Amino acid sequence: MKTRVFAAIAALLAVLVSVLAFIQPAHAAAGFTVSGGQLIDANGNPFVMRGVSHAHAWYPTQTGSFASIKALGANTVRVVLSSGARWTQNTASDVSNVISTCKQNRLICVLEVHDTTGYGEEGAAITLDQAVSYWISIQSALAGQERYVILNIGNEPFGNNASVSATWPTATRNAITRLRDAGFDHTIMVDAPHWGQDWQFIMRDNAQSVFNSDPDRNTVFSVHMYGVYDTAAEITDYLGRFRSANLPIVVGEFGHNHSDGNPDEDTIMSYTQANGIGYIGWSWSGNGGGVEYLDMVTNFNAASLTSWGQRIFNGANGIRQTSREASVYSGNPTTPPTTRPPTTPPTTPPTTRPPTTPPTTPPVTTPPAGTRTCTATYAVTGQWQGGFQADVRVTAGSTPISGWTVNWTFGNGQTLSQSWNATVSSSGSAVTARNVAYNGSLAAGAGTSFGFIGTWNGTNGVPTLRCTAS
Repeated sequence: MKTRVFAAIAALLAVLVSVLAFIQPAHAAAGFTVSGGQLIDANGNPFVMRGVSHAHAWYPTQTGSFASIKALGANTVRVVLSSGARWTQNTASDVSNVISTCKQNRLICVLEVHDTTGYGEEGAAITLDQAVSYWISIQSALAGQERYVILNIGNEPFGNNASVSATWPTATRNAITRLRDAGFDHTIMVDAPHWGQDWQFIMRDNAQSVFNSDPDRNTVFSVHMYGVYDTAAEITDYLGRFRSANLPIVVGEFGHNHSDGNPDEDTIMSYTQANGIGYIGWSWSGNGGGVEYLDMVTNFNAASLTSWGQRIFNGANGIRQTSREASVYSGNPTTPPTTRPPTTPPTTPPTTRPPTTPPTTPPVTTPPAGTRTCTATYAVTGQWQGGFQADVRVTAGSTPISGWTVNWTFGNGQTLSQSWNATVSSSGSAVTARNVAYNGSLAAGAGTSFGFIGTWNGTNGVPTLRCTAS
């Protein structure tokens, strides 16, 4: 009797071992998942995005940018694609090449369709349902890439039209359902309405129902932070509510400045770092339509970082300091955060934000004769024991200028050690900064920035600046 019992137990154990042997390879081949409000990679390790957007749809020949983005420390690149509705379509073969390039450079690839931008307010924009049709049409390029690719259904899929943006929950749920029914097993990222900024909290207040509508429970929410998020309270409250609800949130776009206001990028970067939240800055290079100041590098040249590029890559809580390569490439796990944010009452944000537009070629202007003036403002963008980073914004007056010089005198013994986007010299405490070849000519009211790294001891006061135009 005992022999038969032991034989039965042995047979059962053999079956269990064979089942586990079958399950574990399947798990190893899975893609990203969501657990406890965190994004988990295919090796079972938490993954926190630290990356930038790259406008591949508008600059398809700039594939060398992927290597440059990786070299500066990013672990993620968000790639602009077009369905063909507004710009030249990115074909399945092109998307396959993009994914291959991401993998060669050990980057996680967030793919987004840009044609949805501002639907309901932007006449040429397409619906989320139309974006899903595009994804289905190129599914061959995405199948089997779940370990390396996150699917951002559509960029900023609704503008500020109240009656249209109110349909965001239903449209988003339907889009997720269509993708799952079509066989997509990728982590899905969904952008907020209101040009991505969710100032009426439609995404925030409906996030749980949208997440629950995904049969895979594998959806990540993305908010874009520009002028609506110009205070620390707005940033910490919005992101904190997602963390408290154990819902996955990333800052899918943000900048250091915008036409609708000045986002608090320092809080965005420090809060996301403290709370294990991903961020993706906008954008690598090639911006047009009046938002050229959001370029991180000049003319796709990684050796020519702008002040925004210096800030996001090299500043406090920046990409170099905080990025960790996905363990599907490195095998190294990241450490999940334990801190949870406080909640503070939301403030009422502004109600408009113009879209981020595709690039245009800015005209070359020759300044007419007349009184040429400029102003300059100084801001400390990062500070640590004995060192700091500062940004100076130069703005032309009512007449175009062809060059500028900014002078100031440090009052507390500060010194300069490194600068960018200007030729900077000092004599004792007196500092002179002059434009470089590419940022001296400014149209009336237009501006440019330069930055520097310095040292301080005791006090780091803000000096008075004097700007002279030519």
